[in-house]
Amino acid sequence: MTAQSNRHTARYGWLAGAAGAGVLAFSVLNLSSGLTAQPAAPRTPAAPAISFADVIDSVSPAVVNIAVMKVETAPTSFQYGGGQGGGGDQLPFEFFQRFFDGNGRGVDPRQQQERRSEGQGSGFVIDASGYIVTNNHVAGGADEITVTMQDGHKYEAKLVGNDPRTDLALIKIDATNLPYVAFGDSDKTRVGDWVVAIGNPFGLGGTATAGIISARGRDIRLDEYNDNDYLQLDAPINFGNSGGPVFNVAGQVVGVNTAIFSPNGGNVGIGFAIPANQAKEIIGDLRENGTVERGWLGVQIQDIDDDLAKSLHMNGTEGALVVEVVGDSPAAKGGLQAGDVVTRFNDRAIDKSRTLSRAVAGTTPNSGAKVTVWRDGKSHDLKVEVGEAQNEALASAGQGGGAAQGQAHLGLQLRPLGDGERGMLGLPSDVNGVVVADVEPGSPAAEKGIRPGDVITRVNQKAVSSVGDAVAALNSVRESKETALLLVRRGDAQRFVALSFS
Repeated sequence: MTAQSNRHTARYGWLAGAAGAGVLAFSVLNLSSGLTAQPAAPRTPAAPAISFADVIDSVSPAVVNIAVMKVETAPTSFQYGGGQGGGGDQLPFEFFQRFFDGNGRGVDPRQQQERRSEGQGSGFVIDASGYIVTNNHVAGGADEITVTMQDGHKYEAKLVGNDPRTDLALIKIDATNLPYVAFGDSDKTRVGDWVVAIGNPFGLGGTATAGIISARGRDIRLDEYNDNDYLQLDAPINFGNSGGPVFNVAGQVVGVNTAIFSPNGGNVGIGFAIPANQAKEIIGDLRENGTVERGWLGVQIQDIDDDLAKSLHMNGTEGALVVEVVGDSPAAKGGLQAGDVVTRFNDRAIDKSRTLSRAVAGTTPNSGAKVTVWRDGKSHDLKVEVGEAQNEALASAGQGGGAAQGQAHLGLQLRPLGDGERGMLGLPSDVNGVVVADVEPGSPAAEKGIRPGDVITRVNQKAVSSVGDAVAALNSVRESKETALLLVRRGDAQRFVALSFS
């Protein structure tokens, strides 16, 4: 739906020119020899260039600039928008909130604790009465929000609701008869479709850029909940485009800009947008309730690789492996156990951990659910009553991989877990196991990501509390020529790891 209103360089060119001159000279020589020149073959006219002018003219009145101000009390430097940074092993995603100015205004932060942090982003009107969609990292937590329309009119806005997990926010201005745009069906978008992004890059004002959808269903690990399957775009997206819309050629919103991939802080042609179908659902909840209700299961899960599948006697790698069950959670009350593989949830096939996370999140809290699990080589059906997520992980997916392998063959050196070490290692007081003292470089354990300080608590679903227990269990696995299934804890997180002696 369109906007509605009630109102390679010069060197390459030089080489081409040189080639053309050569042909011309050859023709002149032929003519001077008395030969008849042949007419050039007719050329097919080039296809006319695609123009997005009509689409941009139609939708741009509904795209707005958003300026925010936040009063922050801090003695040191402040980065507006909250901590979304990643560890050293994560991809270098540059979040749009880094465009926000956190340097204060004319004060020494060492002398004055309260400072004003200002920034700018983008948004778009979805209702003539003044509802505007943007990013949570633009408007969430702001003390003042100012919206500037294309015609220059400014309005003070209030926050209706925000959802940090999907980075969406809904704000409202006191106005009527506004131009607005509508969400399209992002499920129908295809890789290669043309799209247009309109926003406020670098605070310059309304700017349009065009490109194609480069990929769908991207998991860029912006948070632990894996709520989004992002659209990847090659349309140039820069700081200040946050919260701006991505349009298809029909003028429908198919995505909401939220992040870029950049090793240098600038645009490199890889941007990510929240799909419109997901945004519609979240924005509907925010408009109605101011918050988003999500189901909660109370498990930590991970994907399954070939080694894990073998150790679990599975024919494939589809499913979500339960690493840990939270005490007194819906999962615990429903009978789920660590080591179960969830293969279906409410008759929805589960192919990976993220699928389960999203299925649980989309379930109405306090409703019953049927969960099918693979346990001890058999399929079992369980019934759980899904809880309501607050700040808990819905069904948080850990990274797959990690490992421990027995003594010399597996590349591990093990030692006892001292009574006074649990606090130092960030372990709960009731955790027992053996500590990884060293990992041989290049060993199977090293390849699986095990490192010194990890604690092995179970081997093939049996608890181990001493080095002797662990070695005996691993030797038994080696003699039976099976794959060792280890439960490895690192701080307050744990995961299953499958290791083969072969």
